[in-house]
Amino acid sequence: MSDIINISSQFSHTERSLPVQSELSILIRDCIAESHSAQKKLYDLYAPAAYGVIRRYMYNNEQLAQEILNDCFYKIFTKLDQYSFQGAFEGWIRRIVVNTVTDHLRKNIKPDQNYKDIQPEDAFINSDAVETISHKELLKIIDSIPETHRLVFNLFVFENYSHKEIANLLKINESNSRWHLNDARKRLREKINSIMK
Repeated sequence: MSDIINISSQFSHTERSLPVQSELSILIRDCIAESHSAQKKLYDLYAPAAYGVIRRYMYNNEQLAQEILNDCFYKIFTKLDQYSFQGAFEGWIRRIVVNTVTDHLRKNIKPDQNYKDIQPEDAFINSDAVETISHKELLKIIDSIPETHRLVFNLFVFENYSHKEIANLLKINESNSRWHLNDARKRLREKINSIMK
């Protein structure tokens, strides 16, 4: 599906260049020491990309997206001393962002039902059709599908989570994760096809 909807799953950078490792170490150290100027700099560097991830999950709820962004950075600043400099800092932040969004959205997930396990190839979206739609239109289409579908779709397609990881994160079973993904793809295909007519 990642080739079907070609929106970068990378934690996109703002026009400002991100600090090199030595600068990042100093910035993190200063943030841990509660330097307000360092915290503002870290926020300015990483908040736009974090906000972009959050808005993909909740395109039409700017107020809640902003609340979640604030929650994310509260967690980032209070857990900075846990960052071990193993792996990319952007990936560490992204994990906090995705977990925070998921925590907020998990509250609305209905208890598991026994969905028929459907093979992912049952719902295919033509990548040529997707390429003619603007990024903003595509986000609106994704936002129009049911919340659990959208959550599973985003986690699977953009975050590269497995169905097992999604099931653990959302407290659902793996077959339901597959069903939500497949149904999301079918709904997206129908909506994209209707636009292309």
